[in-house]
Amino acid sequence: MLIDSSDDLVTVGEAGTGDEAVALAAELLPDVVLMDIRMPGMTGLEATGRIRALPGAEGVRVLVLTTFDLDEYVYGALRAGASGFLLKDTPAADLLAALRVVADGQALLAPSVTTRLIAEFARRPGGAAKGSAVKGSAVNGRDGSGGGSVGRASVPMAELAGLSEREREVLLLIARGRTNDQIAEHLGISRVTVKTHVRRLLAKLDAHDRAQLVVVAYESGLVTPGH
Repeated sequence: MLIDSSDDLVTVGEAGTGDEAVALAAELLPDVVLMDIRMPGMTGLEATGRIRALPGAEGVRVLVLTTFDLDEYVYGALRAGASGFLLKDTPAADLLAALRVVADGQALLAPSVTTRLIAEFARRPGGAAKGSAVKGSAVNGRDGSGGGSVGRASVPMAELAGLSEREREVLLLIARGRTNDQIAEHLGISRVTVKTHVRRLLAKLDAHDRAQLVVVAYESGLVTPGH
């Protein structure tokens, strides 16, 4: 298997349905669950939400595989607690790199795709789409590293009242898919300062990664679809 060809990644389990994926995640507590939306069984959104809600599974992260014709699932997956997504035609090397990024506790948000998708589907009531299904592949970093991400409820604009003007600027740029380096360049501040602002945003908004910050930005109305 591709994953096991890497020195620092190992496949600890495979599931053919969403129910199996949830059960394996509960048993194995992997660092990353790689979800394939198009398999039969429980929907990918439901499986993601259930995995994120498992007792003791705060460190289990979900990376969703999707295709352009199933873009409508992405926003719902992020709301359910997914840490990001990849297109199914992603090159092997990029897939392995993505697993490392997510296992390291970061969110995988490709600026070229994520911003357009979030903008499109944030305007839909509930942000979710009609059901599909999931195939799960549980992956561990060989060093056992992992992070945490959980789904969260819609956020009213009032919850952003405690943010500074600079923090709002950083949140807006995160929602537009900018990296820390790009944010630093755009605002004329250091990368270290950007990371400090990101940490404060995560704490103030009770979010666990950048994927959740994107959801907060759209659901609070700070960023409006298409702008």
